Amino acid sequence: MTSRIPRDSRLRLVRPRPLAAAPAAMQQRRARRPAPRPPEGTPAPAELAGMARSVLAAAARVARWADRALGPGGDSATADGKATLSDATARRAAEALGLTADQVRADWDTARLAGLIEVHGDSARPGWRLRAWDRDDSAVLRGWVALCDAWSLACPEPEDHEHAAVAEVVTAMPQVLSFLQLSAGPVPVPQLLDLLQQRVTELRTERCEVDYEPRPGTSGASGTPAVAPEPRPAPAADAPLQPLLDWALRALASVGALTYGDGQATLTPLGSWAVWVKLEQICVAAQSPAGNIEQGAEDMLRGCAQLRPAAARAEYRAWLAARPVGSAVTELIAAARGEDALLRGLAFEALRVVGAPAEPEVRAALDEPALRPYALLWLAEHDGADPEDAHEVLTREEATWLWVDTAAAVADHGEAPLLLRHLETAVQPTVPSLLDEVRAVGHPRTVQVLVALAAAHPDPAFAKALRRAAFQVHKGG
Repeated sequence: MTSRIPRDSRLRLVRPRPLAAAPAAMQQRRARRPAPRPPEGTPAPAELAGMARSVLAAAARVARWADRALGPGGDSATADGKATLSDATARRAAEALGLTADQVRADWDTARLAGLIEVHGDSARPGWRLRAWDRDDSAVLRGWVALCDAWSLACPEPEDHEHAAVAEVVTAMPQVLSFLQLSAGPVPVPQLLDLLQQRVTELRTERCEVDYEPRPGTSGASGTPAVAPEPRPAPAADAPLQPLLDWALRALASVGALTYGDGQATLTPLGSWAVWVKLEQICVAAQSPAGNIEQGAEDMLRGCAQLRPAAARAEYRAWLAARPVGSAVTELIAAARGEDALLRGLAFEALRVVGAPAEPEVRAALDEPALRPYALLWLAEHDGADPEDAHEVLTREEATWLWVDTAAAVADHGEAPLLLRHLETAVQPTVPSLLDEVRAVGHPRTVQVLVALAAAHPDPAFAKALRRAAFQVHKGG
């Protein structure tokens, strides 16, 4: 018996669709939230970008020098490849730029924090923000916000202070900045110190624990010495906050978020805009029906699966704004390792919002077969490739694995028409070659994907070929 499908029947090829579009068929139209307006008096984005360029001008200059002198084929940034400037390199940069070695080191650190320069091993290359420096205001503003978010690294922390006390102040400073933003003018430092003390006290109360370990001096039920429960003292409970507040305000001033002097602090227009953006992101998430900002990464991604891409990106930004970047990236990578292929794709969409800080963990994911295709696409786009052409970095096997993974997401969360449209995006030119390569890649969901395609396809002969392929994979053929 011969099949009614010609063996060389060609699939109609279209550009691969991003996985975030998979649930589009089951999305419902939501009422659009009006675009938020910044506080009255906030400069236009182009003017804010000009301010950011001014703050980062020295860092951009060092980044361009590093691109010329330390890129592939140039000299190493360090002799041991540890991604920091060696003394010799710092002196060479200082001579070339007419600066001191200390200034070069400071500008180098700023450029790295702002994503203007990326160091890989012993070579440096420009970040995508530097490439877009003169033409993309949003890229410049994102670079400055990245620097502002890393304000605690901009100045050395005070000596003779416990790390716990420093961490408390870093955690409490968003409330101080919000107060400065609402004040819309100079605020005396003593008033900020009172606010900081209140917030730190709240943090210490929230983590207070009760010590139930026995101490000598009293008897327990067994006749052995015991003691009544007493609260454990909070770490660094008596640490003076004035020096730490002074350090925080100086660090924020050094990145251009505020001005500090004469016993008072005032947010700059850039600082006021950045605080407003953060608050707006949190408000957007708080208005989500699922309350995504309070959820872990996996539940947040499930909630975002029902949103349109632009709304989902807003949710990602708000979720990221509410937690440290490092732990957020780790959570997203962990969610991507799960069995739900849709969450895997959405996790990498959220990592695109993170940008440069996510690169080390994304690069480490290249060693995991299930994450490798997603990580390759992420890195290609991060390096400046057009998203439409990024799939060219994948081998044929990796592209096929990603096709099966996407089909699994559609089969689990989409509808039959969407699954059939996904069939048209296969890179293989013929049906037999598609089935052969799908069987060869060894995706754990291959059988379920082929069975779902067979159930959805209207051509009985094609469906039969899919079921036969599924049976062969199931039997190990």
